[in-house]
Amino acid sequence: MEKRSILHMLDPMPNNSPFDVNMALDAGFDVLIPYSNVKLDGVHGLTQDAIFSRGPNGVKRTGLFIGGRDIGLAIDMLSAAEQAMVPPFEISVFADPSGAFTTAAALVGCVEKELKTKHNLDLKDAKALVFGGTGPVGIATGVIASLEGAETVLVDHLSAETANDLAKEYNRRFKSNLKGACASSDEQKVELIADADIIFCTAKAGIQVISSKILSHAKALKVAGDVNAVPPAGIEGIKLNDFGKPMEHAPNASGVGALAVGNVKYQLQHLLLASMLTTDKPLFLDFRNAFAKAREIL
Repeated sequence: MEKRSILHMLDPMPNNSPFDVNMALDAGFDVLIPYSNVKLDGVHGLTQDAIFSRGPNGVKRTGLFIGGRDIGLAIDMLSAAEQAMVPPFEISVFADPSGAFTTAAALVGCVEKELKTKHNLDLKDAKALVFGGTGPVGIATGVIASLEGAETVLVDHLSAETANDLAKEYNRRFKSNLKGACASSDEQKVELIADADIIFCTAKAGIQVISSKILSHAKALKVAGDVNAVPPAGIEGIKLNDFGKPMEHAPNASGVGALAVGNVKYQLQHLLLASMLTTDKPLFLDFRNAFAKAREIL
């Protein structure tokens, strides 16, 4: 009798994400077991409890999902789980804290496609700004873009020190080349976007970060992507379903809207979760796998 598929969902926050629970069920897992308030030092024991109870064949129907909001902690938890494996007792592990890895991969993938299609440029040829760049999605977006060669700046709305500290931290982790900046005023935003090829907007939902007045100064802008689906748009003029539509206030640029990004993000998370059930070898999945899959989809 084939064993049922089980996904153990580890989360350092008080609650597991209902979004992730829904996605895991729709991807084919039979049973979901949520664990909240999980500490890094508890991951090893939880992992070994999961791998030794089902036999070498049963572990192929067992997986771990790591959530939370801190992408650095999620990577550390993924590493701790991988180190706890004892071959042939090995299971697949997928880290996607707050959906940041799959959202960022979808955003960068969509923008990359537009950059190549409309301007015949690669990310390595571009300067990119990430507004809302100190949140989980913003940091992941910045890391992906930087690792692909883009000159990338994490932009915080309050503190250059915060942005620079996070850039340094994630440069150490991933050997990226991020920089930090602050844009608390329209004047600072205008100065930053004057020579930017790409604008990523990953700020909080319902907050307009870039107005049409600011956009009029973005003379070098080629593509802008916004993940905010709650009105008003993070970047004025980008509609939810836009994917490559010319921007009214930056006519040389095209926009990518939140639902266009979200469609790819949904596919990414579904495919990566489903892959945990079909692989013969354990998978250890993070933003790098998500971005590679985004390129395949696009």
